[in-house]
Amino acid sequence: MPVQLFDLTGRRALVTGSSQGIGFALARGLAEAGASVVLNGRDPARLSAAAAQIPGAASLLFDATDHTEVRQAVDSFERATGPIDILVNNAGMQHRAPLEEFPADAFERLLQTNIASVFHVGQAVARHMIARGRGKIINIASVQTALARPGIAPYTATKGAVGNLTMGMATDWAKHGLNCNAIAPGYFDTPLNAALVADPDFSAWLERRTPAGRWGRVEELVGACIFLASDAASFVNGHVLYVDGGITASL
Repeated sequence: MPVQLFDLTGRRALVTGSSQGIGFALARGLAEAGASVVLNGRDPARLSAAAAQIPGAASLLFDATDHTEVRQAVDSFERATGPIDILVNNAGMQHRAPLEEFPADAFERLLQTNIASVFHVGQAVARHMIARGRGKIINIASVQTALARPGIAPYTATKGAVGNLTMGMATDWAKHGLNCNAIAPGYFDTPLNAALVADPDFSAWLERRTPAGRWGRVEELVGACIFLASDAASFVNGHVLYVDGGITASL
């Protein structure tokens, strides 16, 4: 039956940066599709609170920007608990400032959080997936993978890099049975965008600019994630799937 293509029963999914926002919504959606989910974050209290809201969820505390810590956490989890079949690289941050005044330390944090973490966690998990000959890696990109807006040039650079790293992962790892793809959300009502959501002028602009005429809801990303994590996407590799209300399709 076609619906069975989307069944994630018996699979385990690790979602980075999943104590809130998009990461939490994706983890909950994967769980509802049958997967055992593992939440990740750096704040123990927030991580435990998030895990308590998803029946059967586990948590794995590590800093996704620390290569050694990531490797130790993933290797230890695989030995003690079992395979990670699905990885969603969601950890990310934003910083807004005019490019000519953009703080160098903020630029470095963006590089580490938004792109280095995808490399660190992706590599650590892929080593085990390669040995098993199967696995799904889903990186969270952005409309800024393809577009730019004033005040977020470094963020745009990191999300462009996520798209290119996704293609590189597919190019290197598809032959080992891995599917490596990305989801590129448009403008969603999340804690990361709280300041923009609260700005009536920006919200009015966004509604005019987006063909769908509104902000996205985080639940609207779940279907794309389940698709890319499932057997339905068995021959999809190196793809960036835009879930953006049509914003990248329209001038």
